[in-house]
Amino acid sequence: MPDMLVKLYYIPDVDPVMVQMFTMDVQVRRAMAAEKHHILGWVQNEFNILHWTSECDVAFSRQPISCFIAVKDSAILGFACYDSTLKGFFGPTGVSEDARGFQIGRALLLTALHSMKQDGYGYAIIGAASDENSRFYKAVARATIIENSTPGVYAGILNV
Repeated sequence: MPDMLVKLYYIPDVDPVMVQMFTMDVQVRRAMAAEKHHILGWVQNEFNILHWTSECDVAFSRQPISCFIAVKDSAILGFACYDSTLKGFFGPTGVSEDARGFQIGRALLLTALHSMKQDGYGYAIIGAASDENSRFYKAVARATIIENSTPGVYAGILNV
Protein backbone atom coordinates (compact mmCIF):
# COMPACT_ATOMS: atom_id res chain seq x y z
CA MET A 1 0.00 0.00 0.00
CA PRO A 2 1.56 3.27 -1.09
CA ASP A 3 1.87 6.51 0.82
CA MET A 4 -0.02 9.59 -0.36
CA LEU A 5 0.85 13.28 -0.43
CA VAL A 6 -1.57 16.10 0.38
CA LYS A 7 -0.76 19.66 -0.66
CA LEU A 8 -2.09 21.54 2.36
CA TYR A 9 -2.19 24.79 0.40
CA TYR A 10 -4.70 23.11 -1.96
CA ILE A 11 -7.19 21.41 0.40
CA PRO A 12 -10.90 22.21 0.29
CA ASP A 13 -12.55 24.44 2.87
CA VAL A 14 -13.83 22.58 5.93
CA ASP A 15 -16.78 24.92 6.61
CA PRO A 16 -19.41 23.24 4.38
CA VAL A 17 -18.95 19.84 5.99
CA MET A 18 -18.89 21.41 9.46
CA VAL A 19 -22.31 22.96 8.73
CA GLN A 20 -23.52 19.47 7.92
CA MET A 21 -22.05 18.17 11.21
CA PHE A 22 -23.86 20.96 13.07
CA THR A 23 -27.20 20.01 11.51
CA MET A 24 -26.66 16.40 12.67
CA ASP A 25 -25.66 17.52 16.20
CA VAL A 26 -22.18 16.05 15.69
CA GLN A 27 -19.35 17.96 17.30
CA VAL A 28 -15.91 17.67 15.64
CA ARG A 29 -13.24 18.99 17.96
CA ARG A 30 -9.77 18.57 19.34
CA ALA A 31 -9.61 15.89 22.04
CA MET A 32 -8.84 16.88 25.62
CA ALA A 33 -6.27 15.23 27.87
CA ALA A 34 -8.95 14.21 30.39
CA GLU A 35 -10.59 12.13 27.63
CA LYS A 36 -7.47 10.17 26.73
CA HIS A 37 -8.40 6.89 28.43
CA HIS A 38 -11.91 6.98 26.91
CA ILE A 39 -10.63 7.66 23.40
CA LEU A 40 -7.81 5.09 23.51
CA GLY A 41 -10.23 2.47 24.82
CA TRP A 42 -12.72 3.33 22.09
CA VAL A 43 -10.06 3.12 19.35
CA GLN A 44 -8.92 -0.28 20.64
CA ASN A 45 -12.45 -1.66 21.01
CA GLU A 46 -13.76 -0.25 17.74
CA PHE A 47 -10.86 -1.18 15.47
CA ASN A 48 -8.75 -3.69 17.46
CA ILE A 49 -5.58 -2.44 15.80
CA LEU A 50 -2.93 -2.14 18.51
CA HIS A 51 -0.63 0.20 16.61
CA TRP A 52 -3.56 2.61 16.05
CA THR A 53 -4.05 2.77 19.80
CA SER A 54 -0.33 3.39 20.30
CA GLU A 55 -0.25 6.10 17.64
CA CYS A 56 -3.36 7.76 19.06
CA ASP A 57 -1.66 7.74 22.46
CA VAL A 58 1.27 9.68 20.96
CA ALA A 59 -1.16 12.35 19.71
CA PHE A 60 -1.99 13.09 23.36
CA SER A 61 1.67 13.90 24.07
CA ARG A 62 1.57 16.79 21.60
CA GLN A 63 0.72 20.33 22.66
CA PRO A 64 -1.82 21.09 21.41
CA ILE A 65 -3.15 17.54 21.26
CA SER A 66 -3.10 16.32 17.65
CA CYS A 67 -6.15 14.07 17.93
CA PHE A 68 -9.62 15.15 16.82
CA ILE A 69 -12.85 13.38 17.64
CA ALA A 70 -16.41 13.38 16.35
CA VAL A 71 -18.95 13.15 19.18
CA LYS A 72 -22.73 12.97 19.37
CA ASP A 73 -24.63 12.70 22.66
CA SER A 74 -21.37 11.91 24.51
CA ALA A 75 -20.65 8.98 22.17
CA ILE A 76 -17.47 8.90 20.09
CA LEU A 77 -18.21 8.39 16.40
CA GLY A 78 -14.73 8.79 14.95
CA PHE A 79 -11.20 10.07 15.42
CA ALA A 80 -8.30 11.45 13.39
CA CYS A 81 -4.70 12.07 14.45
CA TYR A 82 -1.60 13.59 12.97
CA ASP A 83 2.07 13.80 13.97
CA SER A 84 1.64 10.38 15.59
CA THR A 85 3.40 7.94 13.28
CA LEU A 86 5.98 10.54 12.29
CA LYS A 87 6.00 14.32 12.05
CA GLY A 88 4.01 15.43 9.05
CA PHE A 89 1.98 12.22 8.82
CA PHE A 90 -1.82 12.19 8.95
CA GLY A 91 -3.41 9.21 10.70
CA PRO A 92 -4.50 6.98 12.13
CA THR A 93 -8.15 7.75 11.56
CA GLY A 94 -11.40 5.86 11.73
CA VAL A 95 -15.16 6.17 11.98
CA SER A 96 -17.38 3.63 13.74
CA GLU A 97 -19.23 1.36 11.35
CA ASP A 98 -22.63 2.72 12.42
CA ALA A 99 -21.55 6.31 11.70
CA ARG A 100 -20.13 5.74 8.21
CA GLY A 101 -21.80 7.41 5.25
CA PHE A 102 -22.59 10.66 7.07
CA GLN A 103 -19.46 12.64 6.04
CA ILE A 104 -17.89 12.29 9.51
CA GLY A 105 -14.65 10.95 8.03
CA ARG A 106 -14.55 13.92 5.66
CA ALA A 107 -15.05 16.35 8.56
CA LEU A 108 -12.32 14.72 10.66
CA LEU A 109 -9.86 14.55 7.75
CA LEU A 110 -10.31 18.16 6.70
CA THR A 111 -10.25 19.42 10.30
CA ALA A 112 -6.96 17.63 10.97
CA LEU A 113 -5.41 18.73 7.67
CA HIS A 114 -6.36 22.36 8.27
CA SER A 115 -4.80 22.09 11.73
CA MET A 116 -1.59 20.77 10.16
CA LYS A 117 -1.63 23.71 7.76
CA GLN A 118 -2.07 26.13 10.68
CA ASP A 119 0.86 24.39 12.41
CA GLY A 120 3.04 25.41 9.48
CA TYR A 121 3.13 22.27 7.36
CA GLY A 122 3.01 22.69 3.59
CA TYR A 123 2.33 19.01 2.94
CA ALA A 124 0.89 16.02 4.79
CA ILE A 125 1.75 12.38 4.20
CA ILE A 126 -0.82 9.64 4.52
CA GLY A 127 0.96 6.37 5.17
CA ALA A 128 0.08 3.04 3.55
CA ALA A 129 -3.32 3.94 2.09
CA SER A 130 -5.39 1.00 0.87
CA ASP A 131 -7.07 1.19 -2.55
CA GLU A 132 -10.44 2.05 -0.96
CA ASN A 133 -8.93 4.66 1.35
CA SER A 134 -6.81 6.18 -1.41
CA ARG A 135 -9.98 6.87 -3.43
CA PHE A 136 -11.42 8.67 -0.38
CA TYR A 137 -8.24 10.72 0.16
CA LYS A 138 -8.07 11.65 -3.54
CA ALA A 139 -11.71 12.76 -3.56
CA VAL A 140 -11.73 14.65 -0.26
CA ALA A 141 -8.21 16.04 0.11
CA ARG A 142 -6.90 15.93 -3.47
CA ALA A 143 -4.18 13.53 -2.32
CA THR A 144 -1.82 11.91 -4.81
CA ILE A 145 0.03 8.60 -4.68
CA ILE A 146 3.74 8.80 -3.83
CA GLU A 147 5.44 6.48 -6.31
CA ASN A 148 7.72 3.73 -4.96
CA SER A 149 6.58 4.33 -1.36
CA THR A 150 5.66 0.75 -0.50
CA PRO A 151 6.38 -0.49 2.15
CA GLY A 152 7.49 2.95 3.27
CA VAL A 153 8.14 3.83 6.89
CA TYR A 154 6.15 0.83 8.12
CA ALA A 155 8.71 -1.67 6.78
CA GLY A 156 9.72 -3.98 9.60
CA ILE A 157 7.04 -2.80 12.06
CA LEU A 158 6.57 -5.22 14.94
CA ASN A 159 3.35 -7.22 14.66
CA VAL A 160 3.77 -9.66 17.52
